[in-house]
Amino acid sequence: MSSPQPSGITSTATTDPAIGDTGVRFDAHGVLPIPDRERDCSSWELFWIWCGANIAPINWVLGALGIALGLSLIETLIVVSVGNLFGCAVFGLFNVIGHRTAVNQMVLGRSAFGITGAVLPALVQGLLTMAWVGVNTWVVLDLVLAVLEQIGIRGGMELKVVVAAVIMVVQLALALYGFYAIRTFEKYTVPLTIAVMVAMTVVALARTHLDWTAAPAATPGGKLTAITQLVTAIGVGWGLTWIPYAADYSRFARPKLRARTVFFASSAGMYLPTVWLAALGACLASAGGSADPSTLVVSTFGTLAVPVLLLIMHGPIATNILNLYSCSLAALTIGIRIARWKITLFAGVVASAVLAVFINSSSFAHAFDNWMVSILMWISPWMSILLVDYFLVRRRILSIPDLYRDGTTSIYRKFNACGLVSLAVGLLAGWSWQYGMVPAMQGPIAEALGNTDFSWLSSSLVAGGVYGALTVLASTRRTGA
Repeated sequence: MSSPQPSGITSTATTDPAIGDTGVRFDAHGVLPIPDRERDCSSWELFWIWCGANIAPINWVLGALGIALGLSLIETLIVVSVGNLFGCAVFGLFNVIGHRTAVNQMVLGRSAFGITGAVLPALVQGLLTMAWVGVNTWVVLDLVLAVLEQIGIRGGMELKVVVAAVIMVVQLALALYGFYAIRTFEKYTVPLTIAVMVAMTVVALARTHLDWTAAPAATPGGKLTAITQLVTAIGVGWGLTWIPYAADYSRFARPKLRARTVFFASSAGMYLPTVWLAALGACLASAGGSADPSTLVVSTFGTLAVPVLLLIMHGPIATNILNLYSCSLAALTIGIRIARWKITLFAGVVASAVLAVFINSSSFAHAFDNWMVSILMWISPWMSILLVDYFLVRRRILSIPDLYRDGTTSIYRKFNACGLVSLAVGLLAGWSWQYGMVPAMQGPIAEALGNTDFSWLSSSLVAGGVYGALTVLASTRRTGA
């Protein structure tokens, strides 16, 4: 569908989509719909954005986690490759919605939760983007120090501070300059990192003796538990965790692009690097390697890991610029009107707290599993409600101007009780069938059914089903039928 501008909004566009990519310019857009003349992102550029965000060291943990949970190499590869087909496909659908409407992801949620009701998901998204910066930074600091030690450069906290400062300055500059800088950075750096990753993969497989069948989880019950945990954490979950970001970037895609082109560009950009790096991590871990990223890389490559410093440094920057940019959009959706640098400073505080948790964790793989499971607790029901709202309730027709009006005059009202109640019920359903690494994240249904974890599925089905039923009931009452 087209993306009409809210009343009273004038376009300041200076480009023509027929010209194509107009290069790097300051992104003055906030959460208002992107004017058609400002939307010059090609399908390949959209692909590079999501590909770059996932060619990151943290994704090695995805595959290594399966081995750490007790699965064999072949089982891990099947779960990761098949599960991500679903997760990345749903992610692609949300990119299509963003492209059709030219509206960022959190504002789109106002149709299902109400103008004020959508503040809660936006707040959660803002906090999670800050936390992701901490998670990604921990991985790169650990890796860089381990690689530098191989060539005789040693340092403690001082070296960590220097490395973190360099990374932060670069990613803050890109994120603050906006989408066009992010798009250009990914387009020109990702192909080079892919070349490094190809060489790294060849070297790794040549030096590694793969063990395809060994699995510590020998009992059927233990294996089922491990499979469901892996599916929830990274098999399906990895693609789903990126959904709150989807429309923030696809809204810049050229208006004339076909929906299927946007879908495949975004979903393939997510799927290919995720499965590739997860497979590599699983192969290294199955050969007796650790699930810890630095040990995983250094033990395999030794001093040959030096050339992959480019990949290591690029990974968190390519990922965190999306986190920081989407964090600012979430803050604007909430209604916060403060300078971006203040939002970024607060984000740094939260990221530091998350970083401290991971540094003090005895097992990164288990800490990461807890992190992923906790994220899916809210994303799965939220995602399902938005899909039902857009495709079934609204039938792909949204009043874009009403997304920006006051709740007293908007057709979406201040609060949509159907959406908020469904979200609450979905959260409860997800927790009931969740089996995390800590007792508080182990629900009664999960424990009763052999410690399985289908929290993402139960929360999605329950939240979407309840929202559909409540919406039909509310419509029936309004019409008096």
